[in-house]
Amino acid sequence: MSISNRMSVIPPSPIRKLVPYADAAKKRGVKVYHVNIGQPDIYTPQEAFDAVKNFEEKVLAYAPSNGLLQLREAMVSYFNNLNYGISPADIIVTNGGSEAVYFAFMVSMDSGDEVLIPEPYYAIYNGFAKMAGVSIKPITTSVENGFHLPQKDKLESLITDNTKAILICSPNNPTGTVHTKEDLENIAALAKKYDLMIIADEVYNEFVYEGEHISLMHIDGIEDRLILIDSVSKRYSACGARIGALISKNKKIIDAIMPLAQARLCPPTIDQKLAEKLFRTGREYLDEVRKEYKKRRDVVFEELNKIDGVVANKPAGAFYTVVKLPIEDSEDFAKWLLEEFEDNKETVMVAPASGFYASKDKGKDEIRIAYVLNVDDMKRAIELLRKALEKYKNM
Repeated sequence: MSISNRMSVIPPSPIRKLVPYADAAKKRGVKVYHVNIGQPDIYTPQEAFDAVKNFEEKVLAYAPSNGLLQLREAMVSYFNNLNYGISPADIIVTNGGSEAVYFAFMVSMDSGDEVLIPEPYYAIYNGFAKMAGVSIKPITTSVENGFHLPQKDKLESLITDNTKAILICSPNNPTGTVHTKEDLENIAALAKKYDLMIIADEVYNEFVYEGEHISLMHIDGIEDRLILIDSVSKRYSACGARIGALISKNKKIIDAIMPLAQARLCPPTIDQKLAEKLFRTGREYLDEVRKEYKKRRDVVFEELNKIDGVVANKPAGAFYTVVKLPIEDSEDFAKWLLEEFEDNKETVMVAPASGFYASKDKGKDEIRIAYVLNVDDMKRAIELLRKALEKYKNM
């Protein structure tokens, strides 16, 4: 018996592959501060749990393949308050934002096609691209300029006959960069010029710390080629719910995806009931959460600036930052943090950034930090990072 060749090209998650090392550290009695993964400690709105407790149906039945109408109506209410102008028919509810990414790749490209994505990018795109038989062509950005997009002519030079889509994640995971309106307009213009699909991963739309979030849904003239990816995971601190959405005003796109949605039957019914309540949560919850993440961001940036040799930007959105360290191999360093380093029986777990790049020579001296823990814990996590770097560099 042999394992299929296709599985050999799907890379492991750079966020999760070091988990065994963390588990071993915990068995030794070491406390691990997890800043490697976007698992917030923010409370999930109680109304969502109440919806599960109050579920009184006699049968736990299938939901429609495109999602419960009540949930899609709640999504419409939320997004139209942000001036997106959508209807329930524009939405396919998915098993997390991850499935929405896969659906978007499948509907916008054929095997052998290319999608342009600014790197570093959310590592899960790699796996879904391989599953869909498409290639990621990176738009390389750097920590030195805050991971902002290059000029329009540079972007245009990357487009080939095989390019069929551009994916933009803003606010960005893993960098925290928020792309400007000019950036989005440049993407829109190129998409129209070369007849490309635009995939907009805007899962972190509520987490912009200066100014307002600008959505590609607000850019005129691209309604026929725009696919929006959404999720309840981070907005409402409900990562375990696994409810996302693919949204498009192009009926042909929605119709084309429906066979995929039908093939996996439906998203989980109870989780959709929970998600409906999340989308009807008041603005006060979201405003409170944004303020809390801003505090955490400010503390992390302040503490990182105290470490010699670290290059860091103050992220404008999401709750991540990619920082450059004065080391050569961040994966070796991340393992060492869990296997050999501790301070008062504590250590910190980070995500090596090389797994967020398509370019093989990029990210080897960088890590992603998720500021998803309370202010005191984040301060301690960066203190541990500082002490570890001092020791590691002197080995």
